[in-house]
Amino acid sequence: MLVTVAVAGLVAGVVGLSIAVVAHNRVNQVVDECGHMLRRQLQVAGGTVDECALRDLAIVHYDALKEMTGRRSFSLALLNAVGDGVVISSINGRTETRTYAKAVQAGQPVERLSPEENQALRAARLGKGPVVSMDDPLADFGDEAAPTRI
Repeated sequence: MLVTVAVAGLVAGVVGLSIAVVAHNRVNQVVDECGHMLRRQLQVAGGTVDECALRDLAIVHYDALKEMTGRRSFSLALLNAVGDGVVISSINGRTETRTYAKAVQAGQPVERLSPEENQALRAARLGKGPVVSMDDPLADFGDEAAPTRI
């Protein structure tokens, strides 16, 4: 009985330690990303960056339709230093292509974004472009509305 309790305690301790290590690594990643973004914003505030010039971009390639493979669809975010710009998406199928453009003001989308568009926007804001994938972990900027698919 005592051995069983000791083994259970050991297992619980190892699990707790593993969770703590994962959480610690994620916190370090978020702190690094926040620091990087803050340094980029300080450049703007310090006047060393032209606020109107295109500065941040990121593109995400993906399969938007089940009938098409090869990651032929894409979302492209183009932003200036203050976060104004556009997210352009091209959904490519066998017989047609649809293109969408959505405005971004102060780093926030004017209308709802798909998950792929949101990933491109977040990557551009963090300076992680030009090419990112949907699997890249990026900071969430607190967009309360759940993204929708186009």
